[in-house]
Amino acid sequence: MRNLTGKYELPGFFERLKQAESRALLLDFDGTLAPFHPDPQAVVLYPGLADLLNGLLERGKTRLVLVTGRFTASIVPLLTLTRQPEIWGSHGRERLYVDGKYHVAPIDERARQGLERARQWAGEHHLLQKCDEKPGCLALNLRGLDPVLAQKIRHIANQDWNRIAGEAGLSFQETDGGLELRAPSRNKGDAVSTVRSEMGSDTVIAYLGDDLTDEDAFRVLDGNDLGLLVRPAFRPTAADIWIRPPDELRAFLEAWLQIDTAEKTS
Repeated sequence: MRNLTGKYELPGFFERLKQAESRALLLDFDGTLAPFHPDPQAVVLYPGLADLLNGLLERGKTRLVLVTGRFTASIVPLLTLTRQPEIWGSHGRERLYVDGKYHVAPIDERARQGLERARQWAGEHHLLQKCDEKPGCLALNLRGLDPVLAQKIRHIANQDWNRIAGEAGLSFQETDGGLELRAPSRNKGDAVSTVRSEMGSDTVIAYLGDDLTDEDAFRVLDGNDLGLLVRPAFRPTAADIWIRPPDELRAFLEAWLQIDTAEKTS
């Protein structure tokens, strides 16, 4: 573990969490709760995490929210939890409520056409099977490819997708695993901001993420909150603390669950 900003040491944060009127735990999925896999549908949670997340959901003292770049429909079967948490998918464009209610923010026609052009490009380059299509977003997953081939594809896609993004008003971003085009106006920071607005200013929030797309969430956290970068190797980040999965991640969730458990039994 490394403290990056000096805002909190973890014991001090947990003491503040105990005193909070309400608390929320927001978590990325791929790379944070589960290690990456070349086959996105073969991803499984780190050992022991399902029990910890189930414990938090069962006690009901913490608002548990999954914030992911994935399509919500594709991630629900991978969670293997006894209860479905609130899920924000497609980088904040989709919202699946605990009661099953679903909302997706619309995209404009210019952005839609740009995403379709990128999809056609992927088909022409025989890469459609490596694409993840979701509302307002198209991601090219290069994991599992030969490194030399992956670098060659990344170079070509960088040029062509950058051009498409500029012409269609899309955002273009390189991720740990590939490239992504997104319709503007939604990101993971929107999930954090919405949760805070719904719960009030006295809420203490922690956000855990690993990828560059999680930086949008880290940047909207306020002085009471904590951002944790969860990844084996460090990278520059706006998060407050860097922890390594799975052991330090498991220890963080165990400490949070102990607080919820003590509150429930007191």
